[in-house]
Amino acid sequence: QVQLVESGGGLVQPGGSLRLSCAASGIIFDIYNMGWYRQAPGKQRELVASVTTRLITNYADSVKGRFTISRDIAKNTVYLQMSSLKPEDTAVYYCNAVRDSGIRYTYWGQGTQVTVSS
Repeated sequence: QVQLVESGGGLVQPGGSLRLSCAASGIIFDIYNMGWYRQAPGKQRELVASVTTRLITNYADSVKGRFTISRDIAKNTVYLQMSSLKPEDTAVYYCNAVRDSGIRYTYWGQGTQVTVSS
């Protein structure tokens, strides 16, 4: 059974920082590309950041320079370090694992709420 379990969300003031974690189980972690998505109320889910199996990272323009994605193969965990948070970063953040090998395998976590407010 595949599980992606996010943690680390919460309430933070503008300008603050949070680190999200996503612990994966039931998959061979190092052959999956990992990503963080977010969905704000009334908006579509959007890609925030991703990291490939070769550690190539990609970021949404809105978070470049403020967020950092990383992965720890030994812990089967992907992280999202978020700094200089803004109210518009408020959303539910979802962890994603994807692998394309002729057949596309994709898995999602249950989401963790991040609220940026004073």
